[in-house]
Amino acid sequence: MKQDGKQLAATAYARAYELDVKYGCCPQCVLTALKETMGGVSDDTIKASHGLSGGGGLMGKGACGALTGGLLALGTRKGRDADKLDHGRGMANFQVGRKLVDMFQAEFGGVTCKHLQDRFTGRTWDFWTPHEYNGFTDARGDQCARATALVTKWVVEML
Repeated sequence: MKQDGKQLAATAYARAYELDVKYGCCPQCVLTALKETMGGVSDDTIKASHGLSGGGGLMGKGACGALTGGLLALGTRKGRDADKLDHGRGMANFQVGRKLVDMFQAEFGGVTCKHLQDRFTGRTWDFWTPHEYNGFTDARGDQCARATALVTKWVVEML
């Protein structure tokens, strides 16, 4: 039985949440959940997203990995093909990407990993120091998984 849009979004949300709690790496969790529920995401894309976790290279400075995973997912459907670089900017992808960023900003008050760290735990963490990384993992609870799941749900609703 084919799921309707709301059911598909709920299934994707639950799967992204489950993956993030179990394995971490928010961009890969977004993309894997979307691959499993909607298709259209390649294993190469999931692999390539790995370094985007933790705000890029686990540095916290860039956009939340869940958000970048969501942007990549949108790009798999709406992005400009490599053989069409000379066909314009591909504004449809930027429009949905902007909508996703705006939704994320409205929900979380910022878009960087460090912003979310502070929002979720009251401070920022150095992921390259083992006790800091473990401290963040304990302090955040399931809040990153919920952000990952929410981005995944939004992407399904946009597509």
